[in-house]
Amino acid sequence: MAGFTIERGDPARRQRVAGWLDGLDSVSAETREAIITAWVSAWASSSFETLEEMPYSLIAPSYRLMDHVNEVTRAGIDLSRRAARDWGRETDAEVMIPILVLHDIDKPLLMVREGGAVRASTLAAELPHGVPGAMMLRDLGFPSKVVNTVATHATNAPFHGSTTEAWLLHYADLFATDHALMSTGGKPFYQRHWA
Repeated sequence: MAGFTIERGDPARRQRVAGWLDGLDSVSAETREAIITAWVSAWASSSFETLEEMPYSLIAPSYRLMDHVNEVTRAGIDLSRRAARDWGRETDAEVMIPILVLHDIDKPLLMVREGGAVRASTLAAELPHGVPGAMMLRDLGFPSKVVNTVATHATNAPFHGSTTEAWLLHYADLFATDHALMSTGGKPFYQRHWA
């Protein structure tokens, strides 16, 4: 079970989603509408009443997902510009922006808030982070590079893509993750020691 339904949503919900997402001005109208539909679908399929209630992660449950997504998007855009200018590693905004904006599209489906506490949803025990999001994006007709990058971006994924876009997402995501962790009193990834 995918744990979501594709839903266009009403104009007010679509406007609410469009109003908080950075990067939409860098893509075509068609891609913009598909991104909005993806977020409306995730929101409507989740247990969260508002976008603001959606937590970023179980390791930083008080940090808002909407803030993390925009931080990743802005950092990824900056990194994309540097990679192009400094190393000649070009990306297409029609691919890069959806990857950045949609990388955590399944998080509202993988967590629930009960009695003020955030815990993993039933779906989180069935499918790893990235997979439900990739399934949704495939159903919405996003390019395979977007779908595959979202599917394999999680730090605990068994492998990661070898594209420039996957590499840029990785560092933008970890940069924003460390900010979320430090902002909520957690230990950032860059200070962790792996055995």
